[in-house]
Amino acid sequence: MNELDGRTTVLVVDDHALVREGLKEILDAQSDMVVVGEAGTSHTAVALAVERQPHVVLLDIEIPGDEVTTTVTRIRQLCPGSQVIILSMYDGPHLLKSLLTVGIRGYLLKSVSREELLSAIRSVRCDDGRVVLAVSRESLAQVEGQATTVLSDRERQVLELTAQALSNTQIAARLSLTEATVKRHLRNIFVKLGAVSRIDAVNKAVSASLIKPQDRIPTPNRHRHPDR
Repeated sequence: MNELDGRTTVLVVDDHALVREGLKEILDAQSDMVVVGEAGTSHTAVALAVERQPHVVLLDIEIPGDEVTTTVTRIRQLCPGSQVIILSMYDGPHLLKSLLTVGIRGYLLKSVSREELLSAIRSVRCDDGRVVLAVSRESLAQVEGQATTVLSDRERQVLELTAQALSNTQIAARLSLTEATVKRHLRNIFVKLGAVSRIDAVNKAVSASLIKPQDRIPTPNRHRHPDR
């Protein structure tokens, strides 16, 4: 359903019915847009995206179900022609970095005007290389800035040992921490660096000069999850 009289097809995802109705009313009033589905959970969003193959998915950041980065990743994998624009009340650089890493095409605060929303949809639909951000100057500056001050000393220690291919249990023993604490530090590292795997976190840390290049994780462990 990706093509419909040449109009841009949109899937609206928000757990509040009134918000969905409001967005649908705005979009359907445009001659070049049409809403082809509505969802209130991450699982329904992915299922509808696969079924309808919309040009654009407007995705609320706090819907029930999977984490938003997981939802975006699944939509991008299963519907490569669908562009994801995030709608959020939260103006945070760390989450924004993570979402940019998994391929969002836009991040808009819910305080944007109707004209800004419509312009963002048209922009990502017409220009494959454009990413539309409507966030504070502070968040944008942090996203564009260096990551060297992002991690705490303890998080750097955990990441250094992760780069040596140690398991969470081994890292916990080495640093006299509980395994649950190690997992928490790794999740924080993933979010702060916008990483999607242990090796991705290590590679990003190397690029930001947080750890030495020779400390990279050996190839066989590239897909290990922070919980393992």
